[in-house]
Amino acid sequence: MNFLIKILYLISKLPLKILYVFSDVIFFLNYYLVGYRKEVITQNLRNSFPEKSEEEIKEIRKKFYLNFSDYLVETIKSFSISETEARVRMQHINQDLFHDAKKEGKNIILLAGHVFNWEWINALAKIVPQAHCHPVYRKVNNDFWENQMKQVRNKFGNEALEANEVILNIFRSKNNGDSAYMFVADQTPHHAHVTYGLEFLNQRTPAFIGYDKLATRMDLVFIYCEMKKVKRGYYQVNYHRIYPDNEKFTENEVVRKFHKLLENTLHKHPDNYLWSHRKWKYQNSIKNFDSEKK
Repeated sequence: MNFLIKILYLISKLPLKILYVFSDVIFFLNYYLVGYRKEVITQNLRNSFPEKSEEEIKEIRKKFYLNFSDYLVETIKSFSISETEARVRMQHINQDLFHDAKKEGKNIILLAGHVFNWEWINALAKIVPQAHCHPVYRKVNNDFWENQMKQVRNKFGNEALEANEVILNIFRSKNNGDSAYMFVADQTPHHAHVTYGLEFLNQRTPAFIGYDKLATRMDLVFIYCEMKKVKRGYYQVNYHRIYPDNEKFTENEVVRKFHKLLENTLHKHPDNYLWSHRKWKYQNSIKNFDSEKK
């Protein structure tokens, strides 16, 4: 494993323009020969965008494979990317929201989707006034990748937290505006933990709701991270504060609003999402379906 780590680190030191050559090869093999999860991707796109023609679906699918290939090499680049390069390649828009939260003395919950490239958001820790930035991750079964991805997420002064421990950490920490927690909030719960679901992209969708407990019990600032691929190797993330309809969030309100914002993002740039994920495989396990319009 140490040898593999060294090889990956050396590869990550290559300029991105060279790594994108590898990406082009991955795309060709994947799209034209292997067809990685082609049926899953196609069905997800058809179900999500029933108004689109078959030709439009094929075009989105092809662009997805291009973006996915870039995502793979960009993830490897994350092993050694410098703070300067990370900040050049990921532009953070509307940073005033972080300073507002600091003045209000409220910690921040950042909600992002699996929109490329969410892995490059880590340099945010060097920009915002919050002293503690906690990327939240799901533990993987492979110890090698678990250690590597945790190191990537701990770059730039971040303090990564495993998903099973983050909620308790937030409840125990001072709510003083000095901490930000970064959730990839469109995770699919395991079927044994599916309780709540809502309509998302024209489908009954099991929703991860751990952060909803925070919204209804603590006075926190919730911010949606709208990711946009500007061009190859360059991204923007525009931050939008999510407000409750009334004085406080009601049960599942922030979950509905996050999914509505993410849905709007995907309608604008449908090829830039992780369509290979089997997001809807547990939709029949939903116990409490929210029919309220978002």
